[in-house]
Amino acid sequence: MDTALGSNTETYPCRMVTGDEVAHYHEYGWVQLKKFVDPAMLTHLLAKATGIMGEDGDSNPSYGIEQPYFNAQAAGGLANQAMRGLIEKIGRNAKHLLARKADVSVRYYTDFFAPKLPAAKKTKNLGNGPTSFHQDYITFAVDRTGGMTFWIPLEEYGPQAGTMSFLNKSHRLGVLGNYTSYGGRDIRDVFPELRDCEESPQIHYELGDITVHSHLTVHGAGKNFLDRPRWAYLILPQPADAVWNGAPPEAFDPTGMTAYQPFSDERFPIIAT
Repeated sequence: MDTALGSNTETYPCRMVTGDEVAHYHEYGWVQLKKFVDPAMLTHLLAKATGIMGEDGDSNPSYGIEQPYFNAQAAGGLANQAMRGLIEKIGRNAKHLLARKADVSVRYYTDFFAPKLPAAKKTKNLGNGPTSFHQDYITFAVDRTGGMTFWIPLEEYGPQAGTMSFLNKSHRLGVLGNYTSYGGRDIRDVFPELRDCEESPQIHYELGDITVHSHLTVHGAGKNFLDRPRWAYLILPQPADAVWNGAPPEAFDPTGMTAYQPFSDERFPIIAT
């Protein structure tokens, strides 16, 4: 039976994960959560995103990372009342998905908008290419696993928009290096054992559907063949006992931080206990 871990009657801003969804996440390293986010929240997020980045998703300054996957922009969700409510509810969901035997809290790590720009259009910023299969963990410069990404499309999208697909159970293979170190090769050629991991179909997201993947799960996406951006909002929680490992991070500015010391509760607040 699909037993809820929390009340699903509170539809705004999102529901709680179920026991079956948690089991799928642990088995495969990712899970699709159907009708997870209230459509009113998605409307708010899309208005916020286009207000910052323009209707084309390409009117913001470059964020400085040279990759074709998407054009990223910090969302500043902690300072927005509605978005803060979503972040905190997602923190509660992340704690269920984390499922550590010790009672470990969940910390906010970052949130950002990530439109994949149309492949057929000339764009100011990078972000209109395919997303090669890769693993997130090493780029976030934390000392332990457990982090995850809540990948929230802001409209209904299918494979034509360049939606996500995953290598099932790839999270069981451990840390697989930084995608920039592969010399342009497919990660499955660098780590042939990944050929044994079945590739999921590209996800079709109805309005309100999302996916969640472990930062150890290998994932990718195709090009966006629509004539408009494929809008997504990403929230990244981490286990609260994770610390910065001293490596250059892609997700935050480490100025003033000390390696192997706890993250600041002010910049990286606890969002579930």
